[in-house]
Amino acid sequence: MTSSNTYLTRIPLTGDEIREAFLDFFAKRGHQRMASASLIPDDPTVLLTIAGMLPFKPIFLGQQKPPALRVTTAQKCIRTNDIENVGRTARHHTFFEMLGNFSFGDYFKQQAISWAWELSTQVFALNPANLVVSVFDEDNEAANIWENIIGVSPKRIIRMGAFDNFWAAGPTGPCGPCSEIYYDFTPHLGDDNINLEDDTRFIEFYNLVFMESNRDANGHLTPLATKNIDTGMGLERMAQILQKKSNNYETDLIYPLVEKAAKLAKINYMYADEKSKASLKIIGDHCRAIIHLVSDGVTASNLGRGYILRRLLRRVVRHGRLVGINKPFLVTIGKASIELMVKTYPQLNIRKQTILNELEREEARFLGTLERGEKLLAELIESNSKYISGEQAFELYDTYGFPLELTQEITEENGLTVDVAGFESAMNAQRQRAKEAKINIDVTVQSVIDKIADNIEGTKFYGYDVLEYSSHIIALIVNGEVVQEASEDDVVGLVLDATPFYGESGGQVGDRGTITGLPSDTRNLKIAIDSVFRCRGLFVHSGRIQAGKVRIGDAVRAQVDYRLRRKVQAHHTATHLLQAALKKLIDSSITQAGSLVDFDHLRFDFHYSDHIPVDKLNDIENLINDWIAESHLLEVSQMKLEQAKAKGAIAMFGEKYGAEVRVIDVPGLSMELCGGTHVTNTGEIGLFKIISEAGVASGIRRIEAIAGTAVLPYLNERDALTKELGDQLKVPVHQLVTRIETLQEELKATNKSLTLARSTLVSSQAMALISNVENVNDFQILVASLNEVEASLLQTAAKELQEKLGDNSAICLGSVSESGKVNFVAVFGKNVVNIGQHAGKFVGSIAKICGGGGGGRPSIAQAGGRDKESFEHALQIAKQELISFLNLTYCK
Repeated sequence: MTSSNTYLTRIPLTGDEIREAFLDFFAKRGHQRMASASLIPDDPTVLLTIAGMLPFKPIFLGQQKPPALRVTTAQKCIRTNDIENVGRTARHHTFFEMLGNFSFGDYFKQQAISWAWELSTQVFALNPANLVVSVFDEDNEAANIWENIIGVSPKRIIRMGAFDNFWAAGPTGPCGPCSEIYYDFTPHLGDDNINLEDDTRFIEFYNLVFMESNRDANGHLTPLATKNIDTGMGLERMAQILQKKSNNYETDLIYPLVEKAAKLAKINYMYADEKSKASLKIIGDHCRAIIHLVSDGVTASNLGRGYILRRLLRRVVRHGRLVGINKPFLVTIGKASIELMVKTYPQLNIRKQTILNELEREEARFLGTLERGEKLLAELIESNSKYISGEQAFELYDTYGFPLELTQEITEENGLTVDVAGFESAMNAQRQRAKEAKINIDVTVQSVIDKIADNIEGTKFYGYDVLEYSSHIIALIVNGEVVQEASEDDVVGLVLDATPFYGESGGQVGDRGTITGLPSDTRNLKIAIDSVFRCRGLFVHSGRIQAGKVRIGDAVRAQVDYRLRRKVQAHHTATHLLQAALKKLIDSSITQAGSLVDFDHLRFDFHYSDHIPVDKLNDIENLINDWIAESHLLEVSQMKLEQAKAKGAIAMFGEKYGAEVRVIDVPGLSMELCGGTHVTNTGEIGLFKIISEAGVASGIRRIEAIAGTAVLPYLNERDALTKELGDQLKVPVHQLVTRIETLQEELKATNKSLTLARSTLVSSQAMALISNVENVNDFQILVASLNEVEASLLQTAAKELQEKLGDNSAICLGSVSESGKVNFVAVFGKNVVNIGQHAGKFVGSIAKICGGGGGGRPSIAQAGGRDKESFEHALQIAKQELISFLNLTYCK
């Protein structure tokens, strides 16, 4: 097993470099690069995107055609099922990025293994001696490829059982063995008795799934006609390996946020106790998840995805308090999170204000409950009880968001104890009740709905024509189980025999509304429906029972919120007009890559390589508003798929259509296959406004826009903003641009003057240091500090000193910036270099004392660190090493 890095001039080290190297590797091998899908998956039965393969689930199940035979992605994912381990282990996260390469009936096992090994050992230059592979214990083919084709030692090929190394979509369906690549941090321990469960020695970083069989209801396996490859490499794990960190949190993907939180807490992460380190890691991890959830459209609530977001937000706040951050800080850490990830995910910048507003609002709400919780705890302490019961501690946690750790700390100070076992019992009971927060996701359709679909007829949909309809409940789901009845405050999934509610599909969100009893019903039933999804012909209405009880067989009245329906209809028809305008004004070959039609906005992704200039966006907007003003009547018809295509109807590539399709036609403007809800006349849309246009992946652009009643709040907000700016700058609104340009020029000139003045001052300070020069065997050395001097000026000062002192001089200057970053510069004269001293190696070793590193040329180099407490000690060591080197050289 040999490896040589013939692919890159340097090994990818940063998270961004690792991601790009992976995607580029497979793109060069015929894979189509695709953008990360949203954290809100298209499959309405799945709460969040928890795996890189999830967006391709319909393809693996044979429900859709693949966009290409070979695909590669960097997919953002969120998992919270083991949230308690985040920050406490080296590798658990809520948010992570999964790098994947996929084959849909193209290459298979040998090629997938060969490329995985090539990527690992040549692109990422991992030493084969550090690699161990696992295979399914019955997969002799994979074991043979690893041993006889790749050349892995049999002792480093570990056979494992089905629990670890066999993937299945569910009880039935596609399945196959897995093979994983592990990194061995301590290969010197040998190859005997390798235990891959020892996560102090091994870390799994690449998983290869060979989908080769189909399992029937009796458990029998038969070969798949089309075999597929699904792989996943954890970006954070590969960063840990290549950056040689002890845990994922100290990589450049997360550590800047950990460091920011530590600065806000006024503590040094490297010297913090383990409890504080865990809190800082949790803050760094959760913030990444939070900004992406909000960016993808999740808002904090007590249901579903919103509950997950709220839980993450409140954990960040509580752990901030634990490390001493006693003021609002979510907006500050949110800005840092966006800045860290915006290059890879530019939509974060588009949604920046929405994200920050959500953080500010939720933090203020939570801090208010914390204060009330503190008052309740004070009352419990003053009650002369010797302990806080588990139920009381849980009330503090659940109602007031009060951390158990903080409850324990305060009660111990007052001589009380907390019934932790009782708290855990109450917590477990809550987990059972919190049905809306469960995220135990099966990649197949939930088995409970499968059972329902096998025994009842599909739901009839009447929502195109009416928004109220009387129907009967034919199935009830509570806590993932089919039940006969449900009561007030239960979170339920109801299946009706007929409904006016639109079920989420085709990019359009499901309707909201209420389900009530019939007028003759005396039970005062009311169920608030917050989402509706479709599965195997059933419409599942999800919501909470606000009053009354409900049983299977009950007659009910389903009522769609007509205001929200009107909003989503306006956005859906506007989306069709947007695609038509893009084809007319930009490029007739533009095709849709994805969309979201929501109540308050629309998002349209399309295949196009170039940025669309502002003037073109204005033309698009004006054209659509002209079409709206012209009040075109929409024509809706059902026809055979081939007939629709012959008429020129646009179909979404990769979408699965039946033999009979629904066609939405705006005569002369747009004709699309679509099952969504629409206005009857374009005039009903009212107004259309483009909010943003940006690239989201190679060859894919995204336009976000608003229509109808959503436009007025947007315009009012900007009108108020421009008026406020005009007042602040004391100019009329129409002169704002001119005034801002003038201020920018003034600021630019001022900064230039300040830079010049600063440079002159630093130069003067540097020359004043000459009196501190020491002579060692005819060599002049100067080791000194210039406080709060940035790296570029520090280097200039060191060069000026070396030129002043001559070829026998060795200069090392250090500085600590206002932000606490440590900088070092070493500049050596040519005679110092000639006797064997190297500035790059020298300054790099000094920077390590401050937890950093760096390097450069033999004559000039710079380095940095983050531990300012060790700064003075590092300068002392630098001086001692120079003196020792020159004395030793002189003696020789």
